[in-house]
Amino acid sequence: MKILLDHDGLVLYQESYFNATLEEITKDITWRNDTITMFGKTYPQPRLTAWHGDLDLAYSYSKIKMISPGWTPKLFEIKNRLEIDLKTKFNSVLVNYYRNGLDHMSYHSDNEKELGTNPIIASLSFGEKRKFLLKHRFEKSLAPLQFELSSQSLLVMKGELQHFWVHKIAKSTKIKDPRLNLTFRFIHN
Repeated sequence: MKILLDHDGLVLYQESYFNATLEEITKDITWRNDTITMFGKTYPQPRLTAWHGDLDLAYSYSKIKMISPGWTPKLFEIKNRLEIDLKTKFNSVLVNYYRNGLDHMSYHSDNEKELGTNPIIASLSFGEKRKFLLKHRFEKSLAPLQFELSSQSLLVMKGELQHFWVHKIAKSTKIKDPRLNLTFRFIHN
C-alpha cells in the first residue's frame, strides 16, 4: 500500500483492491435518505446511505441513528478480506451512494465515541472517480491535500488522523455517474 499521509495520523492507498461492480455490491442494500441539521436548518443528506454489520448493531452520527439488519453476502465477503489483509476486526460498514457529482460529504472526521480512540477506517470506492480532500484542524498554514479515489480502490485512515484532520468528498457539476463508498469500522458498544 502507498502512504499518502504520515503526519498526525496515517493514510494508506491501494488501487484495484477489490474487483466488483456497483450492481454486485448494492443489489441487497436498502437505501435511506435521512435529513441532517446544519446551522439550524434541516436538509436531506446529499447522498443515500445504508448501515450494515453485526445484527442489531447501532451507530449514531449527526443525530441519525442506524441499526444494522446484518451483513449482505458481498459486504461480508469484503469485510473478511479486509480483516485478513489489514489484520484488524470490523463489525460494521457505512455505505454511501453518491448519485452524481452534486451528492457530496462536507468536511468531517469519523470521531464518534462509539469508534473509540484512533479508529481504523477502511474505505473502498466503486464507480466514478471522486476527489477526496484532507484538511488539518490545527495547522492552518497547511494547504488541504487532495487525492483522486479510483474505482475498486482502498483508502485506510488510522492512528490519530480523526483527531487532527477532517476530510470530505467535494461537489462537482462535471460528474454525472454514481460512486459507491464503503467505510468499514469497529463499533464499541
